[in-house]
Amino acid sequence: MTTEQSIGDRIFTAINYTLLTLLVIATLYPLLYVLFASFSNSAQLLGHKGFLWRPLGFSLEAYKSVLNNPGIGIGFRNTLFILVCGVAVNLLMTSMGAYVLSRKNVMWNKVFMFLIVFTMFFSGGLIPLYLVVKGVGLLNSLWSTIIPFSISTFNLIIMRTSFMGIPDSLEESAKIDGANHFTILFRIIIPLSMPVIAVMILYYAVDKWNGWFYASVFIKDRNLFPVQLVLREILISNSTDSMSSGASAGDRFQIGETIKYATIMVATIPILCVYPFLQRFFVKGVMVGSLKG
Repeated sequence: MTTEQSIGDRIFTAINYTLLTLLVIATLYPLLYVLFASFSNSAQLLGHKGFLWRPLGFSLEAYKSVLNNPGIGIGFRNTLFILVCGVAVNLLMTSMGAYVLSRKNVMWNKVFMFLIVFTMFFSGGLIPLYLVVKGVGLLNSLWSTIIPFSISTFNLIIMRTSFMGIPDSLEESAKIDGANHFTILFRIIIPLSMPVIAVMILYYAVDKWNGWFYASVFIKDRNLFPVQLVLREILISNSTDSMSSGASAGDRFQIGETIKYATIMVATIPILCVYPFLQRFFVKGVMVGSLKG
C-alpha cells in the first residue's frame, strides 16, 4: 500500500536533493578542475579565466615531466614503505591494545581508558616529541613517521568498542580448550571483526599516505622524503624547474603550472583506488564500533 507525499514532504525532499546535489558539485569540482588542468596545454590554461569544464588543448607533457622526475619515484618508494610497514604496525598495536581494554576482568581498565582518552585532548607538544624521537635514534629515518604514531586513540576506541560486542562465550569456550590470549585475539576476535579491521586499514592508510608534516620535522635527507613532502615542495616552493629542463624561462613558468596539477593527481589517484575495495566494509565497520561505549 502506497501513500502520496504531502506538499510539505515534497518540498522537503526537493530541498534535500538540491542541497545534496550542490554539496556533491562543491566537493567534486575541485578534483575535476585539477584533473582537467593537468591534461591542459599550459599556455591555454594560463590564459583561461573562470570555471574549467574540460581540458584546454589536451596534452600529456605535464605527466611526462612528473613521471620522469626521480624525486617522485623516490617519494613513492618511501611512501609505500611507510604505508605498508606503518599500517602493519598500527593494526598490530591497536588490535592488541583494544583487546586488553575490551576485557572486563582487566585491573584498572577505566583508569587506563581515562588516561588514553586524555591524550586526545592534551599532548606534550612538538618539541618534547622531537626530543624523544631524537633520543631513541629515529631522527632522519622513515621509522620516525611510524613508531611514534603506532596507535591512534580514536581508532583504538572504535576497535575496542567492536571487540566488546563479541560474545564472551566464545572467549570462554576457547579458554576451556586451552587457548591463550594471543590465540583468542588472532584466531577468534580479529576474524570476527573484519569489517572494523577494514575501516582501520582505510583510516591508517589514508593517514600514512597523506602524512607530510612529521616527515618534514624528523627527516632531512631528501632521499627519504615521502611523496607528499615532494608534492608540498613543488607546490609551495615552485620547484618545478628540474622537471621542465630544456625550456626557456617563460615556457618553464607555463609548464610548471600544469606540472603542479599533474603532481597532485599522481599523488592522489593511488589512495583513491583503495576506496572501492573497502567501501562495502566502511559503514558496517563504523556502525559496529559505535554501538557500545
